[in-house]
Amino acid sequence: MADNITNGNASMIDTKAVFKQIYYDLKKELLEDPAFDFTDESREWIDKMLDYNVPGGKLNRGLSVVDSYKILKGGRELTSDEVYHACALGWCIEWLQAYFLVLDDIMDNSHTRRGQPCWFRNPKVGLIATNDGIILRNHIPRILKSHFKELPYYVDLLDLFNEVEFQTASGQLLDLITTHEGEKDLSKYTLPVYRRIVQYKTAYYSFYLPVACALLMSGENLDNFVNVKNILVEMGTYFQVQDDFLDCFGDPEFIGKIGTDIEDFKCSWLVVQALEHANDTQKAILSENYGKTDAECVAKVKALYKDLSLENVFGEYESASYEKLIGSIEAEPSKEVQEVLKSFLHKIYKRQK
Repeated sequence: MADNITNGNASMIDTKAVFKQIYYDLKKELLEDPAFDFTDESREWIDKMLDYNVPGGKLNRGLSVVDSYKILKGGRELTSDEVYHACALGWCIEWLQAYFLVLDDIMDNSHTRRGQPCWFRNPKVGLIATNDGIILRNHIPRILKSHFKELPYYVDLLDLFNEVEFQTASGQLLDLITTHEGEKDLSKYTLPVYRRIVQYKTAYYSFYLPVACALLMSGENLDNFVNVKNILVEMGTYFQVQDDFLDCFGDPEFIGKIGTDIEDFKCSWLVVQALEHANDTQKAILSENYGKTDAECVAKVKALYKDLSLENVFGEYESASYEKLIGSIEAEPSKEVQEVLKSFLHKIYKRQK
């Protein structure tokens, strides 16, 4: 398997092909897990549920484990064992993501995800999806036990996944109680509240977790990488700000979805900035129109964002964030760690989707 990831300049396609193949290996193992006596019907259900929810995204988080580990190893050719372990950890992150999204969609009463109906919207699924979410979450320790139990960093991996899951679920709680449907109160939407939600709900599992997995595989102690964690959490915050900006100002054709943050009364970076920059008249317009599905209300909010020059505010934020992140990255003593962090930053800087 290592032959597919050649020295120094592995093509992304090869890495992705190997990565995808390992999904099928892991799925096969899980469908034959001796801890449960499967019926044909239950095995078929889980097989279909996994294919529907786990491999359908861009796989950036999972592939980042492989890319980061390769950089930490100086770009040398990886052994087939190393490739397998890095891919298995990458898939654990994709499983974690699937678990969050399946349950998130139920909580948000969403309709589509990744261009298809949300899992719980499928006929015959409904609220069985809550149990499917629990199964997805429980597959992670099964994969870890099967492939990492004999390795010295096994307990560290379990701790890492448990802690990041706790942080993400707590971030989701913050988001849910701040944006409570029944009480549309914009005064709650401040920058510290926004940053806290994003840090816990998105940044830890999307940015820190893949690098932490690669560091553990490399024999490192995560206690020595607190600065790296802080840089990645900051990068995750920057990523979410971009997402919020693109939700309103991005081209739906290009980003592949129509943004609904305004209609959904989301605690978005744009509304937080609008509240900071607006005068009393403009705040009244926001309060009157934010969180309404009526197209005219949405247009008024977007017009207000333009009046407040939020595109320029975002441009300034983007440049300042990039400069600050580069400064923090270049202060890191390890050149390999610097390269890992820069590879993350360059993937997202000035992205359009």
